[in-house]
Amino acid sequence: MAQRTAFLYLLPGLLIFALFAYWPLIRTFVLSTQGNDIFGAPSGFVGFDHYAKLLNDSAFGQVLVVTAIFTVITVVPTIALSLGIGLMLHARVRAIRFFRSAFALPFAFSVATASVVFSVFFDYGSGVLNGLLSFIGIDRVNWLTDPVLALTSVAITTIWMNLGYNLLIIAAGLGSVPEDVVEAARLDGATGWKLQRSIILPLLSPQIFFLTITGTIHALQSFGQIHILTKGGPDGATTNLVYSIFKQAFAANNSNFGYASAQAVVLLLIVAIITVVQFGLLERKVFYK
Repeated sequence: MAQRTAFLYLLPGLLIFALFAYWPLIRTFVLSTQGNDIFGAPSGFVGFDHYAKLLNDSAFGQVLVVTAIFTVITVVPTIALSLGIGLMLHARVRAIRFFRSAFALPFAFSVATASVVFSVFFDYGSGVLNGLLSFIGIDRVNWLTDPVLALTSVAITTIWMNLGYNLLIIAAGLGSVPEDVVEAARLDGATGWKLQRSIILPLLSPQIFFLTITGTIHALQSFGQIHILTKGGPDGATTNLVYSIFKQAFAANNSNFGYASAQAVVLLLIVAIITVVQFGLLERKVFYK
């Protein structure tokens, strides 16, 4: 009787998961083995033809490279900045609450809002950044249309968007650091960087590990800021795997649902493999108090 009651309580949640998670996942696998007509309707079983096409598609290779670079240049700087700022904000100084609120403010912005704000900063003709460069006598820069700078500009936007959330996690970790351990280390002569490296950072390793895992997954799934700022351009310089899926399935009246679904399966495998590797390599270095 008790098990039946528990199952009834779980049933609504299971139905929601089945409808919005499990069924789309199964449908994606099925579509990746199907051809489709010009309207996107399945036209027949093609097996692993879409996956074979991915292996021979140089454009898809570029997409994977862009995805890898974007992940590295967003995850690593975001964690490093949040750690540095978090340690500074943990100090007992005046107006510390104001600075904590100011640095956590990006967490309150949606992806769309933050992207629109940065599009104003990066605009070539009337952007704030180019205005500052002109003021000091430097030529204007094509932040979003230069193939070399476009991905960096999108990465800067992403770092700013994620900084607030990371700071909240780091601040929570710093708040749980035992004061008696810190004081004992100081009495033993550990100060400055030695104190941070030997005591504070090991105690923050669970938070750093968590942010590494979630930050990597979020970077691999980035879409909104790319769509608003560059639409994958110029010349595919900012087209990551998620945006490539969007272009194949929906952009420019495309309806290559089978090919897009194969890319989605590849994305799922990449996320799963990287997560497993990170757990295998990093979790053993995490210090759980």
